[in-house]
Parts: sequence; C-alpha cells; structure tokens
Amino acid sequence: MRKHNRRYKDSVFVDLFSNDKTAKDNFLALYNALYNTNYESTDILKNIRLKQTMYMSFANDVSYLVDNKIIVLAEHQSTVNPNMPLRCLEYVTRLYEHIQNPRDRYSRALKKIPVPVFYVFYNGRENLPAQKILRLSDPFIMQSETLSLELVVKLININYDKDSQIVKSCEPLGQYSRFVDAVRRHIAVDKEHGFENAIKECIKNDILREYLQRKSREVVNMLIAEYDYDTDIAVQREESLMLGIQQGKTLGLTEGVHQKALETAKVMLTMGYPLADICKISGLSSAEVEAL
Repeated sequence: MRKHNRRYKDSVFVDLFSNDKTAKDNFLALYNALYNTNYESTDILKNIRLKQTMYMSFANDVSYLVDNKIIVLAEHQSTVNPNMPLRCLEYVTRLYEHIQNPRDRYSRALKKIPVPVFYVFYNGRENLPAQKILRLSDPFIMQSETLSLELVVKLININYDKDSQIVKSCEPLGQYSRFVDAVRRHIAVDKEHGFENAIKECIKNDILREYLQRKSREVVNMLIAEYDYDTDIAVQREESLMLGIQQGKTLGLTEGVHQKALETAKVMLTMGYPLADICKISGLSSAEVEAL
C-alpha cells in the first residue's frame, strides 16, 4: 500500500462530527437520535474538544457541550479497550479544567457543572452485542456496594450489518457506517487502491457523497493514518508481549545464577574456606554468605 501524507491526525469519524463544515449539523442529528429530541439549530452546540489531544493519546474523540451535558464520543475500530472508562475519567477531568473557571474550585458557593456522558461507537470485527456498558468500577481490586467513584461508558455497535437503532435513526452515522463497510470490503481485495475504490463506490451510491466529493484526498490521508495507527497499536502489543517474555527469561536466568552461587557458597562453608575466598569465588556479598 502506498504511503500518503501522515500529517492528518484525526479520523474520518472525528472530521465528520467535529471538524468539517458540516460537523455541527451531523452531531446535532446524532444528538437528536441519542436523546429523542428535535433540535434544529446548531447554536445550542459548543465544540469543546481538547485540541492538544493527539495521535497516540485519546484518539478519535468528539466532545460537545449541549443541554448542560458534556457529550464525549470515541470511536473504536479494533479490539474494544476495557480501560476506556479510566481513559474517559482522565479526559473529562481535563475538559472540566478547560471549561471551568479555576477559581470556582475554591468558591464557598456550590458551582454547577455540566453532566458528563460517554459513548464508544464500535465498528470493529469482533462479535459484540448491539450495546454494552463499561464501568470504571469493573476492575476495582475490591468491590463494594457503596462506591466513592463511578463512571459509565455506553458502548454501541454501529456496524452496518448489526441493524443498530441509532444507525437507523441518525442519517450521518448510518452513512458513515456504510462507508466504513465499503472501505473494509475494498481493502480486503485491493490494498493498493482500496481506499480510493471505496470512495468511488460511496459517491456512486450517494453515501456521504457531498463530503467525499469535496474532501476525497483528505479522506484517503485520514484513512491511511487510521490504518497506520491500528498497525502501530498491534506492533506495540506484540513488542510488549515479547518484552514480557524476554524479561521473564532474564529473570529466570538471574535467579538460576544466584541459586547456583548460594549452593557453591554452602559447599565452601562446609569445607572451611575463608569468608573472603567464598565471596570472591561465589560472587556473593559477605552478608549473604554469613546469612547461610
């Protein structure tokens, strides 16, 4: 697959719902679908996405302030990250720092804050249910009926073949889901031209037509960046696994050498060797030898 401009950090998902000139209209349609509302004006929306969020951190995020709620969306195209609630906690903390006056934290009066709501839209290939709840408390080492801290993330499977209600009721999300399906099909048979062919098919079939006609080259670059991101994650996981195996081997070897030294020192002690000679030959410290 030929390489394109890697400067694009965001995904097509983020561009459609956060950056593009139609992003607010798209997000408003999504919000109406999620909350069964009928808002028509995007004036109620305030994009509060953290600009410093980059490629390898909280990827593919969309954040809006609307109806006294902070809506945080994230997209997953690979394995679902069970640590997403913790990542959302870190992220929303930074959002509160961004939107709230720092002095309010020390005010004697109670300062109201918007309610955070978290969604993960999943369009990977794992066989996941239509919806799933991820909780910050799930991995707590100790479980308790009374929690001092909780955060809930709603995972929604938006794969086109899953017949999701939200995909049906939100036209921009539905078209995006069909676009992802087209990309996946074309890449499977032609890695060199798959992205371009998927875009051509979608334009022909009136799937994100105006958007893709206007930004086809940018979309290809974003898809390449997404592809490279998933590859990077896979490589990191593999490297982490190999590092763990190597560290285990090294640890085992080190422990074996130390055990051999202890056995040597014990034999030398029974034979009456001087302490200095035992330390020199075994490599142990005098304290270690004296402790035998």
